[in-house]
Amino acid sequence: MSTDFSRRRLLVAGAGVAIAGAAAGQASAAPGARSSGPSLLGIREETRSLEELYEAAVAEGGQLVLYQGGDVDSQAAGVRTAWAAAFPEVDLTVVVDYSKYHDVRVDNQLATGTLVPDVVQLQTLQDFTRWKRQGKLLPYKPAGFSEVHQGFKDPDGAWTALMVIAFSFMYDTQAAGANAPRTPADLVDARWKNAMASAYPHDDDAVLYLYSLYQRTYGWDWVAQFAAQQPQFARGTHTPSAAVTGKQKTVGVGGAGSAVATSGPLKWVLPDRAPFMAWGQRAAILKQAAHPAAAKLYMNWQLSEARQKAAFNGWSVREDITPNASLKPVWDFPNAHVDGFPEFMADRAGIERLKQTFALYFGEVKGDPSPGWPGLHPGR
Repeated sequence: MSTDFSRRRLLVAGAGVAIAGAAAGQASAAPGARSSGPSLLGIREETRSLEELYEAAVAEGGQLVLYQGGDVDSQAAGVRTAWAAAFPEVDLTVVVDYSKYHDVRVDNQLATGTLVPDVVQLQTLQDFTRWKRQGKLLPYKPAGFSEVHQGFKDPDGAWTALMVIAFSFMYDTQAAGANAPRTPADLVDARWKNAMASAYPHDDDAVLYLYSLYQRTYGWDWVAQFAAQQPQFARGTHTPSAAVTGKQKTVGVGGAGSAVATSGPLKWVLPDRAPFMAWGQRAAILKQAAHPAAAKLYMNWQLSEARQKAAFNGWSVREDITPNASLKPVWDFPNAHVDGFPEFMADRAGIERLKQTFALYFGEVKGDPSPGWPGLHPGR
């Protein structure tokens, strides 16, 4: 193991992710400074720097396995590249799969004593409250935890949201031109017949929530009219934007995008009053993790000021960081329904009824999952 602290300091700083541990410690001791304080479990916010956490992760063995919710493996390319640049002596394995498969995969691994991941970062928000209740998560508060929006963290540090994700609709700026849709109500206009792509709402719970908001706002008649537009449905929330950027369709529904992008062929719509949906993507360290030091490094790195400022969509989970000055925090958008999504995800019976109802309008889900079939123990 290398002990060249200066070289590692340059590597971490060069990646733009350094946290001054000493300064954080002084700030917490200063009069009037914010502090997470002792929780019910006595967990205090991390004060070690990224460099110190990196040294601990290397000494532990230099390995980290992350199960990340997503649609295709390429969605992990950015985190792999940035991590390798910052922490070259800790090997990061990222396994991308739908969150609804990762969560039961973790349950099965725990039940059979074959746990693979150290960190889980998933859309299935209800699993984190369940895992906490079952004692399967390692309580931990990374540096910056006290600045995380209240609804985006567990008060005892069982889990912390590391990024904001938002779903809406989008369109090809050139193909749509001056007649581009402005609200979901516009999507049932005749000019968009056979011109739309969408992720199946009854295959992805976040897309399901988005469609449920549309239904609540515009009624089941809107859903029937939308179905009559003959949209192209596919598995994976990356598919609407792929269809639009690939010039296959003009409009995409049920996918993520940037709220601050000002140019390019794709416009992700942030409505003024019409509904869209957003949430904090939760992450947690499993109590039986084989590499807890590396897991703590990952949590601190993702929550660091540099990583939060680089958020592609202009939103941070931290209240003290504004990635884009022109955009207010996502929790200040009433039409984002950031509090509604966790409640929605907790009602599993209601979700199943809603899935089957949308299947009546849109047909059954077809096709293999876009990440493929990783199996029982991917990343091992």
